[in-house]
Amino acid sequence: MSATIDAENLSKYYGDFPAVTDISFSVNSGEILGLLGPNGAGKSTTMKMLTGFLPPSEGKITVAGYDIVANSLEARRHIGYLPETVPLYTDMEVTDYLRFMGKIRGMSPEYLSRRISEVIETVGLEEYQSTYIDKLSKGFKQRVGIAQAVLHEPDILILDEPTIGIDPIQVVETRQLIKGLGGKQTLILSSHILPEVSMVCERVIIIHEGQIVAEDTPDNLASRLSGIEQIEIDVRGPSKDIETTISGLEGVQQIERRYVESSALTTFTITTKPGMEVRSLLASTVIGGGWELLRLQSIGMTLEDIFLQVTTDDQAVSQPD
Repeated sequence: MSATIDAENLSKYYGDFPAVTDISFSVNSGEILGLLGPNGAGKSTTMKMLTGFLPPSEGKITVAGYDIVANSLEARRHIGYLPETVPLYTDMEVTDYLRFMGKIRGMSPEYLSRRISEVIETVGLEEYQSTYIDKLSKGFKQRVGIAQAVLHEPDILILDEPTIGIDPIQVVETRQLIKGLGGKQTLILSSHILPEVSMVCERVIIIHEGQIVAEDTPDNLASRLSGIEQIEIDVRGPSKDIETTISGLEGVQQIERRYVESSALTTFTITTKPGMEVRSLLASTVIGGGWELLRLQSIGMTLEDIFLQVTTDDQAVSQPD
């Protein structure tokens, strides 16, 4: 699969302040990539460089084979962009706004009319196509922003914080819409909202203080970063005796218990030493002690755990060679 975007050794300085420092990555055709990081990490600056909105201070960006600086217009024809602040003319009706944006992009009248009908259906704005944008909710304004971004059928769609400031129901609907666009277009999604990236994206790049600190699929990041394993077990029996017994097992590093009085059930969360497989030993110990084992489950590392680890430790994790 060929790379649709290549970013090589990108840096961006605002005066002496380094917003982004020497980052490199590629995005393949049809891929859904998430740029994740805390506010101020450099995500929006990276997005603006990828779209040609800001020139890099150092480095090179190639979009669909075109240099984003030397061949800016050719490169930007392949891009649909939704910035964090949606560029809307709120005194226009939805259809008029989309027609205006299509004319700016040089779309022919026939092609534009067809695409307006298609994108209005795609983003679910059929009931609001003659509504003034100012009258729409924040969530529906986001949909209008997405509509203008995909209007010219770009190869690449770049969305900067697409669900910020909208209500929870509209967040779910917008995520479903975005996921539906994946595969049709190469999609880059910027967010500081962890569930957004894990639910939508196939690959994640975590940016912290202007640098890439981790890059992989969410599952692979969890596997490579955990270093330890956590196991949860539900046991019916004397909780203090069970805790004492489990604490003495080889490979058990830490144990926490949570007693559920209504069911006389105790949930134990067990942290094991790196590289130690203790599930069989746990099961045989509980059953051998005459206690009732109702559940034994390994707990994978969440994207939130990964995010906290790579943005608070000095450890950086990049893709394997």
